[in-house]
Amino acid sequence: MSIEQTILLVDDYAPNLVSLEAVLGDPAWTLLKASSGMDALKLLLNHDVSLVLLDVQMPEMDGFEVAAMMRKNKKTQNVPILFLTAISKEDKYIYKGYQAGAVDYLCKPLNPTILRSKVEFFMQLDRQKRELEAKLREARSHLDAYQQQKQRPAEPG
Repeated sequence: MSIEQTILLVDDYAPNLVSLEAVLGDPAWTLLKASSGMDALKLLLNHDVSLVLLDVQMPEMDGFEVAAMMRKNKKTQNVPILFLTAISKEDKYIYKGYQAGAVDYLCKPLNPTILRSKVEFFMQLDRQKRELEAKLREARSHLDAYQQQKQRPAEPG
């Protein structure tokens, strides 16, 4: 069973998006890129995203605000968020990131090996979740078919 997985990369600095794409390029994953919080939210509404890598400091809407909006939306409330930052390295910001719903908070410059390992871990969890959901749907379908069959009156023999 082929499971499509999408990672959303959000950063207002284009070279950072290019770097993330280079580190995370994998034929098994679709990479979407957004250069603002508003663009990210639009993409999240139109795509089934497995993981978000979200820059903290962006103009107009920062990463914390994007995360808060994601957590309020039923479709995106459980999507894991990895915050990425070059500036907000103080504990109060890291704590704010976790309060906003981050599963991790990474400071730039990023170690590509560590970043890739963390992303692979969350993508594996997502793949397992999707496989279980597919099995659950299949089991429910079989159960429904069985119950419908039981409810039919017996044919006279």
